[in-house]
Amino acid sequence: MQLRPLYPEASGRAKIKTLKSLEKHSKHFIATSPFLTMSTCDSCGNMDCSPRGGAPGFVHILDDRHILIPDAKGNNRLDSLQNIVDTGRVGLLFLIPGVDETLRLNGSAEITTEDKYLGLFSNERIPPKCCILVTVEEVFLHCAKALMRSKLWDASAQIKRKDFPTMGKMLNDQLGTNNPEETQAEMVKRYQKDL
Repeated sequence: MQLRPLYPEASGRAKIKTLKSLEKHSKHFIATSPFLTMSTCDSCGNMDCSPRGGAPGFVHILDDRHILIPDAKGNNRLDSLQNIVDTGRVGLLFLIPGVDETLRLNGSAEITTEDKYLGLFSNERIPPKCCILVTVEEVFLHCAKALMRSKLWDASAQIKRKDFPTMGKMLNDQLGTNNPEETQAEMVKRYQKDL
């Protein structure tokens, strides 16, 4: 399929906004962001995208070309980590609650257990076992249109959690199991131990 005939060429700022390193605004965006999505792929091209979050500043900016993401305790599937071991590539999308623009960052990545990096997170209640060291190859601000269309930060667009199935209900249905279902409150209480 030929895509270019369907779309006009990128122009203006959209065409020239990609940077090769972090500067004051991208550093500020990362330092303010409590949430990112991480895209990776394995050596066969199988894709994965996972959420990462923490207090603003949970991603450490080491210098203009390097950031450090702690691997907080999760489900132990290791999908993203294994993909990084396999290909050494990562794509990140940083979000800030209330801000419709996002920051995209692509680069190479490696898993590290070096003390100098783990030590940056030693004050965490549950320190990470490893970190993801990302070398920035391209970084740019992404326009607000997608978040504006979705009304992601608009309280009027939020649903009541009680109107959506619990994780236990969805998993039982998906897997054909009949395990006892946790309430949403029980799940939140259990998760609080690992934050």
